[in-house]
Amino acid sequence: MSDTVDDVELPYEETASQQEKIESLRERLEDLEDQNEQMRDSLLDANAENNKYQQKLERLSHENEKLKQSPLFVATVQEINDDGVVIKQHGNNQEALTEVTDEMREDIEPDDRVAVNNSLSVVQKLTRETDVRARVMQIDHSPDVTYGDIGGLQDQMREVRETVELPLQQPETFDTVGIQPPSGILLHGPPGTGKTMLAKAVANETDASFIKMAGSELVHKFIGEGAKLVRDLFEVARENEPAVIFIDEIDAIASKRTDSKTSGDAEVQRTMMQLLSEMDGFDERGDVRIIAATNRFDMLDEAILRPGRFDRLIEVPKPDPAGRELIFQIHTRDMNVADDVEFGALAEMAEDASGADVKAICTEAGMFAIRDDRTEIERQDFEAAWEKLQQSETVEAGESPAFA
Repeated sequence: MSDTVDDVELPYEETASQQEKIESLRERLEDLEDQNEQMRDSLLDANAENNKYQQKLERLSHENEKLKQSPLFVATVQEINDDGVVIKQHGNNQEALTEVTDEMREDIEPDDRVAVNNSLSVVQKLTRETDVRARVMQIDHSPDVTYGDIGGLQDQMREVRETVELPLQQPETFDTVGIQPPSGILLHGPPGTGKTMLAKAVANETDASFIKMAGSELVHKFIGEGAKLVRDLFEVARENEPAVIFIDEIDAIASKRTDSKTSGDAEVQRTMMQLLSEMDGFDERGDVRIIAATNRFDMLDEAILRPGRFDRLIEVPKPDPAGRELIFQIHTRDMNVADDVEFGALAEMAEDASGADVKAICTEAGMFAIRDDRTEIERQDFEAAWEKLQQSETVEAGESPAFA
């Protein structure tokens, strides 16, 4: 019987050659699979990029369509009558009588700002024109400062609460007596005595809207911009009654008027005039209280100090020894203080220190303890902190610490 082809054994060299070819093809297949995977990833990236460009194309197409539309003009509603609405277009003061839908007629009132098209038809009602800078000054989250965090200012706190909180909580008390509640408070005194902390406590303790700003924020480069911001500030306050406006460093815009002819001084005085008008002008201020603070009471113009604008001028002096002792207790209540530390002795040591100075002493004393790798703050830490603070003040005053 003859052998078939399958039964014939191939030489060893030929079998090895076939195995090498198979291995080569297998490696080639793996390379092709890797290339296929890479191309699939590239395709996914290309699709994502394409989607991004499609979205950009749609956005640009939408903006292009908007640019092709006729522009709208701003106008003010002058009068609403049976024939329609009388509007005055901004810019050229052109007046026109136009018709509006019944729904629009119910929504608009005289003095409202509206958008009109080329035919002067009312398209939509516009929101009030208040500067966004005035709106961002409104505090949404109250500061974490309470009256319990303020030491040595009991009389000042009582007067502030009588002026701000009492009219909001018990308005009938003033009606019974027959007087108007004080509408403005000016806090004045040396730096670091707690004027701003009093305002923060008011913001925390009262339910009224609280709007804060610095006097320097009202000083602007362009003519009329500061006055406009003052108007918008009080407008925002009236929209959110009851409200409290806190103006820190008010001397920046309310300093004594001079005969200076420079445009900068004239602009500051123009801003102050607007502030005086808003505080005590023809327009009712409404249920809006004003708290202002300054370190330079001597620089303020007499016009802003008269009753009716600031009914209460409250001096916030540096604390006495009892006040300093209370402030030491307040700032060390969360600190790990040694038993031998006597706050009364610390208050006597830190003579003429302000509330801010006492806080700085407590913080620096804690730093001395950390530097020595201790968890407890000792009496000598407070003494060293007071000496360091005095040396810093001496250097700021331009004197050599060695001769202080």
